[in-house]
Formats: sequence, structure tokens, C-alpha cells
Amino acid sequence: MANQPRLSVYLIALGAFALGMASYVTAGLIPLIGDAFSVSAAKAAQLVTAFTLAYGLGSPIVVALLPGRQQRLGLLVALVIFVVANIASALATSFVSLVVWRAVAGVGAGVYLAMGIAAAAAITAEAQRGKAIAIIMGGMASGTVLGVPISLLLAERLGWASAMWLIAVLGFIAYAGLHVKLPAVPPAPMLSLVRKLAILKNPHAMAILGVSLLAAIASLGMYTFIAPFMAATESGAVQSITGYLWVWGIGGVVGSFLIGPLVDKFNGPVITLGIMLLLFIALIALPFSASVHPLLTLLPIALWGAVGWALQVPQNNELVRTRQAHGDGNLAVALNESALYLGSALGAASGGMLLALHLPVSTLAVGAGAIAAMGAAVQLIIVLRIKR
Repeated sequence: MANQPRLSVYLIALGAFALGMASYVTAGLIPLIGDAFSVSAAKAAQLVTAFTLAYGLGSPIVVALLPGRQQRLGLLVALVIFVVANIASALATSFVSLVVWRAVAGVGAGVYLAMGIAAAAAITAEAQRGKAIAIIMGGMASGTVLGVPISLLLAERLGWASAMWLIAVLGFIAYAGLHVKLPAVPPAPMLSLVRKLAILKNPHAMAILGVSLLAAIASLGMYTFIAPFMAATESGAVQSITGYLWVWGIGGVVGSFLIGPLVDKFNGPVITLGIMLLLFIALIALPFSASVHPLLTLLPIALWGAVGWALQVPQNNELVRTRQAHGDGNLAVALNESALYLGSALGAASGGMLLALHLPVSTLAVGAGAIAAMGAAVQLIIVLRIKR
């Protein structure tokens, strides 16, 4: 990776770090925001919904409408919108305006990540494309694992708005660096919206997105219920899950960074198949390890975090590789991110239904493992079709 493209990739990753913070910090700020605006926790939680829905549903629409010859400008504008929305969030004087600005931040974040991954792929040699995407996804994972706790500590001392200011400052630093250092991004072919949406009829692209969706239902869906799972008597009645969350997150950071060189050296779809199988093993192992001793679950939790976060590197790389020539690589990446958020929501809803039926908490892990197995089966079909 030449110096200028390498620096640009790291700057994009810094923006992704801020994005990772923005995606997950709001959940931790719910009590503080509820007190500040005199709203219930349930109502304050809608801030998370506003961000994730706008990210998952709004960003693909915006990316589809962006002209292919303005990819560099689109990336920078999306980052500006993200920064401005976080500044406006910090300055919000009413809960309604805060909800609106979190939605705007969600759209900016989603567009930025999709454009950032596509831009990194475009300015990086193909032999190092997987590493470049891994650095960006590692930046996002680090923002979640390291940035969120730091911003929450800051919020406890200086108020909830300070977390938004920190996100905005990091985003601005990334913008300033990219404005100066990001080289011209090769233009994508000029396509009509109808031509771009033709990706939805492409079996290979939709199969990739389907695997991402199933992986998110299994991985992120199960993550939603890690606290009740570990607190259950059959899992050892763990009082504090903080250490378990850290292990999951650190595993995710390590997995995100280490997967890049592998994607550059080996067949991406085969790597994805291996990841889905490891995800299945990790999730299925949770109830068995917990039944022996809660600390034994740290091993499958670390593996689960590592492969769960690592998955999107070969997935995004394969989407860019197969769709960039068609001019809809950016949209493919945006749709992949949407699949993650939709999968997270479906996983949370499904897990909630299982708990409502008063089934053993081990059912959550077994069910998540079954979904991961379905994803592995779909990925096996993809691999076999490619080899024909």
C-alpha cells in the first residue's frame, strides 16, 4: 500500500471509529438523556431506533442516488453531515430535535461507511484491498469497544452532550485529514437508478447479503441477550457481565484486523464459509461451557466476537470485487450494512419471543447457532457455484 492511500485508509478508519462510537453510545446515554429532557427510558431509547433505522434504511437510498463521478465529494459530504448532526445533537434543546438529528447522523454514518469502504478499495491495489477494508472495519470495532466506554465515562463527568462533542471532534479530524490527503477516487460508471437497483435481481449479490443477514440475526441478535443468558441459573448466575462484554469486543477488534491479510491471500467466499462454521461452533458451545463453569464461556465468546466482526471484511470485499465493474459497488456495501442492522433487529425480536415463551435461556444460543448453520449452508452453495 503506497503512503498516500495508506494514510487515507487510516483516516477513513478514524471516521469509522467515530461512527462506531455514535452507533452504540446512545444506548448507554439513555438514563442521562432521559433525565435531561424529562422523558422515560422507553422514550429515550427511540434515539437508538432513529439512528439505526436511518442508517439501515436511509443510507442505501442516498447512496443509490449519488452520482458515480462524485465519490470523493460524496464521502466528504457524508462525513460533514455526520459531524454537523452530532454537533447539533449536543446542542439540542428539545427531545424531538435530538431524535431528528440522531436520524440525520445515522444517514450520514451509513453513507460514509459505504463510500469509505468503496473509496479505500478503489485507491488500494487489489492485492491489499482486504487489508484496507479490515483496517476500516477494525476502526469501527475499536470505536465500539474502546470509544464507547471512554465517551460514557466522559458523559458521566461532563454530561451526555460531551459524548456527542467527542464524536464530532474525531469526525472533524478525519474530515480535515481526508480533505487534504484523500486522492481522487476513480469514477464509477454513470448508471440510472433503475440500473443500480438491478443489483437486487443479481443472485450472487443477494446470496451474499442473505448470509450477512443470517449472520447478524445469529451474532448481533444473541449479543442483545448476553446479559440474561449469563445471569440465568443454568449459566452460573453471573452478577456482572462487563468482563464478558470486553472479551467479546476485544475479540472483535482482533478479528477485524487479522482477517485482512487472509482475505488478500485466500479465496474470500471460502473464508466466509469458515467464519460461518466457527460462528456456529462458538454459539452452540455457549450453553455447554456455561454449564461447566461461567469462565469457560470466555473462550466461545472471544471466538464469537472475533468471527462476528471479521465476517464483514470478506463480505464487503467480495461485493466490491464483483459489483464495482457494474457501477453499484457503493450500493452493494450500503445494502450489506443494512442487512446487518435488519438482522440485529430481527435477532433481538426473535430472542424476545423465545424469552416470552419462558423457554430455557440455552435456547437462545442454540437458536442462534441454528441460524448461523443456515448461513453456512447458503455460503456453501455460493462456494460450490463459484467453483463450477
